[in-house]
Amino acid sequence: MTILDSTILGIIEGFTEFLPISSTGHLIVASKFLDIEQNAINKAYEVIIQFSAILAVIFNYKDKFTIKKIDLWMKVFVAFLPLAVIGFIFSSQIKELFSVNIVAVMFIVGGIIFLLVEKFFIHEDADTLYDMEKITLKQSMIIGFAQIFALIPGTSRAGSTIIGALLVGLSRKASAEFSFLLAFPVMGAVAAYDLLKHYEDFTQTNIIVLAVGFVTSFVVAYLTIKLFLKFLEKFTFVSFGIYRIVFGVALLLMFN
Repeated sequence: MTILDSTILGIIEGFTEFLPISSTGHLIVASKFLDIEQNAINKAYEVIIQFSAILAVIFNYKDKFTIKKIDLWMKVFVAFLPLAVIGFIFSSQIKELFSVNIVAVMFIVGGIIFLLVEKFFIHEDADTLYDMEKITLKQSMIIGFAQIFALIPGTSRAGSTIIGALLVGLSRKASAEFSFLLAFPVMGAVAAYDLLKHYEDFTQTNIIVLAVGFVTSFVVAYLTIKLFLKFLEKFTFVSFGIYRIVFGVALLLMFN
């Protein structure tokens, strides 16, 4: 992997991690175009730049990472558990799902779901929860079960959690913000596992290439979080639904 490859993947990861369009799906497709072999080292590299993007959450939400917010983090942990358990039990089967065709189909399916949810279920009003800190344990658990679908490549971790949050009554902005915080334990656990599993591989990796991707992913993710929240103040998720469908169809046409 070259510095240019690392920069491109860092930009893609930072931009897509918090948007409901599947960062993993985009990385798989980008790696295909860049002819980057999906070996253990490169897969571990992708996890590292994903974790770099997650670190941007800390810098955007410093006030949430304090002992005073223990109640909020208990709810985040409850939402994290379903994915952790299912992901651990079926890890080998999940890895077998990584293919462009599956990514493409799940892009389309996810896009259709976003359009349906926006049309028939989302009507922000007085009963809508606009403050993510007021989420209940029951709502957290439901969002956690929704996040399980993110184990299928192309579904999008952010997308599945946002859909779950919208359906239990959170506003678009609150849904996105809870998804941001939920990304922290999810990607933290994945990155820690991959580091332990592949730490010897990193001794063979070009540190400069890794550092470029790490920094690029962090900076782009930090800016994306801010811009995404501004976007949601005025717009819905319809554009993301349309994008997912178009992108999925394009993938099927290009790789079949």
